[in-house]
Amino acid sequence: MIEPSTALVLGSTGAIGSALQAALAQAAQHTQVLGLSRQSAPALDLLDEASIERSADWVASQTADAPLRTLVVATGSLHSAQGMPEKSVSQLNAAYLQHQFAANVIGPMLVMKHIFKLLPSRGPVRIAFLSAKVGSIGHNALGGWYGYRSAKAALNQAVKTASIELTRRNKQSVCIALHPGTVASALSAPFGKTGLNVREPAVAAAALLQVLQNLKPEDTGALMNHDGTHLPW
Repeated sequence: MIEPSTALVLGSTGAIGSALQAALAQAAQHTQVLGLSRQSAPALDLLDEASIERSADWVASQTADAPLRTLVVATGSLHSAQGMPEKSVSQLNAAYLQHQFAANVIGPMLVMKHIFKLLPSRGPVRIAFLSAKVGSIGHNALGGWYGYRSAKAALNQAVKTASIELTRRNKQSVCIALHPGTVASALSAPFGKTGLNVREPAVAAAALLQVLQNLKPEDTGALMNHDGTHLPW
């Protein structure tokens, strides 16, 4: 019988989030798998710190006897009512930029603030924030997408910084930024093109779960691809 433990997926009603929650449940490595999103109870809205704090209180009540050992933050925004990714500096828009940083950086950092304190100080802990290869400065050869690229690069830095603090608390903790690849979802739908390797959510989730299961403490703070390799900063 496995030791009581919890896996938590934030953004659990999105295409990749729901697939990850299902994959974690099927793997049966945790005694419970929880999910939170804007449609859950309690509702989680990464643009609203009060809702993040309420969600953290709920998670604490659910994990008293089953420590939180796996956390996946599967949230993010590429296009919204505020606009679409820019092709040129002439298209930069303050409202879109503010939304990109609020959704892709500030929200996840507030998750760190309110939920990281629930993580155990001993034993294995695996944390993944879904990021994007386009957030890699070293990999950028095409340009464009100023807001999304910059926000994901900032998220990667936040993950790296948090990983250092977490290691001081628990040397078995691993905290990474994880590129899921192109997944069939509402986020990627406007950008589908011939030759792009678009994978179904269940296929992508299986690969991401494999990465999570194979993480080692020396991986902490890395930006990792969905195939388990490290990506350049």
